[in-house]
Amino acid sequence: MRRWVVTAIVLGGMWFLPAGVPAAQAGQLPDDVNPESRSRLPPIDREELDPARRAAYDAAVASPAGAPTGAAALRLHGSGASLRFEAPMGRQLTELTVLTTAREYDQPYEWALHELEALAVGLDDGIIDIVRHRKPLTGLSDREAIIIELGRELFGTRKLSADTYARALALHGKTNLVDIVDVMGRYASTAATLTAFNQRMPAGWRQSLPLPFTHPDDIHPDSRSRLPLISPASRTSVAELYGRMLSPSGIGPGVIRAYGAGQDTLEDRVGRRTMQIAVLVTARMHDSQVDWTMNEPKALEAGVEPEVIDAIRHGRPVTGLDEKDAALIAFGRELFGEVHNVSAETYARTEQAFGVQDLVDIVGLMGAHAADAAVLAAFDQHLPEGIEPLLPID
Repeated sequence: MRRWVVTAIVLGGMWFLPAGVPAAQAGQLPDDVNPESRSRLPPIDREELDPARRAAYDAAVASPAGAPTGAAALRLHGSGASLRFEAPMGRQLTELTVLTTAREYDQPYEWALHELEALAVGLDDGIIDIVRHRKPLTGLSDREAIIIELGRELFGTRKLSADTYARALALHGKTNLVDIVDVMGRYASTAATLTAFNQRMPAGWRQSLPLPFTHPDDIHPDSRSRLPLISPASRTSVAELYGRMLSPSGIGPGVIRAYGAGQDTLEDRVGRRTMQIAVLVTARMHDSQVDWTMNEPKALEAGVEPEVIDAIRHGRPVTGLDEKDAALIAFGRELFGEVHNVSAETYARTEQAFGVQDLVDIVGLMGAHAADAAVLAAFDQHLPEGIEPLLPID
């Protein structure tokens, strides 16, 4: 079967198909996929957007690339609110969404902080226990149960069935459902940061999330992570956290990200080639057809060799590859694998290859694409018409 090699323009997380791309015969779309948007959501209605997002949308439409699509465009169907504290679905359901994500990513630090928040905003501890131990959803309200079911299916299978999607849409409506999936994606990204650098609980805190692995011991005693402490350890008590809803200072995802220099300079520091390898590994581990197919041509343009791409595509051993490539691929496979744990050996190898600063920002890039993968999968975003998939998915 002939494959078109197509370069897509990516802008702010949205991808655009240049004019003049040859069109192949498109396969039939599922019944719940809109033929124009090629996702489960209709094309964006500008009038539904708030002024800030309307301005961003207008700027994109006025650009040479044209109307946006992709994960960022799907997010435009959400509320546009600050999702952690102001999502229209309310704090209890927001925290339930975060806890579901933390549970499916086996992320104990994320779980611990948001368990406290969930209790503080009134989420029943019996519901929390159902999520913690992956118990049956009997006894829950339909709106609560569908959030947990959606998260378990989306993160467990890397896709969302038409039936689960339809029930979630009926129970929450389009805007809230987009917010729910967006929150799941964002906290999947945060989970990746915490797991990559083995952020552990503050000393004396109870670890209440059952895990399928034993944490490596490669952490600093003060920061409780693989990175040295850069500010004095907080003496914040659990009681204070109930009222303030803050992570203890000196540790946590924000502190980890502060070790990086930012995404704006990452290409200058590590090169587009390394960035594309990170994107492809993430797309492969999430079976994200859209992200892979739109980025494989860009990887080739950036100088990623076909044999490296094929090793990632087919999950082949990394022996014989360049050491930096091999370390990054192994790191991504462990980070997003079924166990969600990066071994001390793999971390040390990758840190030696890239250094702390660059590795922090590479993980940030991977986390962003993991978040996109959740959004693309939940709303069953298909490739632009005429573009053949390049990623084999069972």
